[in-house]
Amino acid sequence: MQFQNLKEKIIIIDFGSQVTKLIARRVRDLGVFSEIIAIKDLKKIKNYNRIKGIILSGGPSTVTKKKFPSIPKEIFQKKIPILGICYGLQLITKLFNGSIKSTKIKREFGRADLFNKKNSLLTKNFFNRKNKSVWMSHQDAVTKLPKGFKLIASTKKSKFTIIEKIKDKIYGIQFHPEITHTENGKKIFENFLFLICKIKKKWQISTEKERLVSEIKKIVQKDKVICALSGGVDSSVVALLVNKAIKKNLICIMVDTGLMRKNEFKQSYNIFKTRYKLNVKLINASKLYFKKLKNVVNPERKRKIIGKLFIKIFERESKKFKGIRYLAQGTLYPDVIESRSATGSQSSKIKSHHNVGGLPKKMNLKLIEPLKEFFKDEVRILGKSLGLIESIRNKHPFPGPGLAIRILGKITPQKIKILQEADYIYINELINHGLYHKIWQAYTALLPMKTVGVMGDSRTYEYTCLLRAVTSEDGMSADYFNFPKNFLDKISNKIINGVPGINRVVYDITSKPPSTIELE
Repeated sequence: MQFQNLKEKIIIIDFGSQVTKLIARRVRDLGVFSEIIAIKDLKKIKNYNRIKGIILSGGPSTVTKKKFPSIPKEIFQKKIPILGICYGLQLITKLFNGSIKSTKIKREFGRADLFNKKNSLLTKNFFNRKNKSVWMSHQDAVTKLPKGFKLIASTKKSKFTIIEKIKDKIYGIQFHPEITHTENGKKIFENFLFLICKIKKKWQISTEKERLVSEIKKIVQKDKVICALSGGVDSSVVALLVNKAIKKNLICIMVDTGLMRKNEFKQSYNIFKTRYKLNVKLINASKLYFKKLKNVVNPERKRKIIGKLFIKIFERESKKFKGIRYLAQGTLYPDVIESRSATGSQSSKIKSHHNVGGLPKKMNLKLIEPLKEFFKDEVRILGKSLGLIESIRNKHPFPGPGLAIRILGKITPQKIKILQEADYIYINELINHGLYHKIWQAYTALLPMKTVGVMGDSRTYEYTCLLRAVTSEDGMSADYFNFPKNFLDKISNKIINGVPGINRVVYDITSKPPSTIELE
């Protein structure tokens, strides 16, 4: 199901950067709708009238080779303001016959001091002193400006760090203003949007609710919709949106895998059934999941077993209802972006996302994906406008396979029980100490080893519980949360005394990168 997109917008042409999503986020945070476009999809744009500006992202390619990702030069003739970032700057330079060289000597990774050379609309109020700390990540550098371009700012290693061609409203920057490590990077986007593109702030998440409900009504009409409801924020918001549009013609299915946190599934079911009056059918499949996961150690095998089993159960249950034509699912904008290749090559495709466990096309159901234009934080705002309670709306991210990938090694009902109890203590203490909402994601994990301990003068040989808590903006990068020592002391004591089976607690202090947030 395609939702109409009639907004004035900024498009971001994606050259495969790992932080392209951050550019889109920065633009939306300023009240302007942004959309990421893969190079291969440019030909699908028939009308540029509503596109008020174009941003060219960074990427892993180099314009110093014979073949490199590019865009039709006609785009520059449309008189739409263009901002090139990193690879985008180098591409602009190449297409306008400037010079770029690849050199290990002049490469810049990390922070660099940027020095102002000339005033520009792009840098208005950006420099509050002579220099500014910016975030660099490049090996190629512009060595000669194209004709008609002027130098705006430099670093010690990169002379042409900001360039512009005022006549054609073309700008290029070598650093990354979308990364928080760039001081005042937001000002670069503000200047580009409002001083150069002259676009107005019209993007508000809270006002999107009525548009989405109206479009669901228009497309679904009197047909029935089925929705896989997990109790997480994404599927919950989708269920409330569809319910608001078609009421009794929505059927929600909750599959209890036995791999959720303590009491979470039962509580979610009761909330949706009693508070929101949704038509929810609960399927208890925990015994079946434990049977299929018996003796499975490999995390990828765990994921596949859980996903395939969910499909099988969902298919079986969906066939019990007549007249269903649509499947509603909580696909988010990052899912869409990461599931496609920016440049057409497999190397720039991050990963495939298969929402609702990867439901097969043979179900012959049309998809309703009302959240596919939204980021996670935007979905939370939308949820608030729909009356979604705070405990669900601002819940920490939780993996689809559940606790199965937080137990390293074999899965057993006993291990699930142990982990549920430890996690319950940890999360509740975070809430009680006012720390939960300062943390992007927190969880406990059970490590695949037992260690010797001493309890009541007796030897114990029990599991090790790992605590993880990270701060992040969107999960793409993260740092561990710096707890006060007395808090960790208290948690360790509570878990060891309150959860039989655990005699050791450790805290993970690795950032992302080099590690990931989840262990598996």
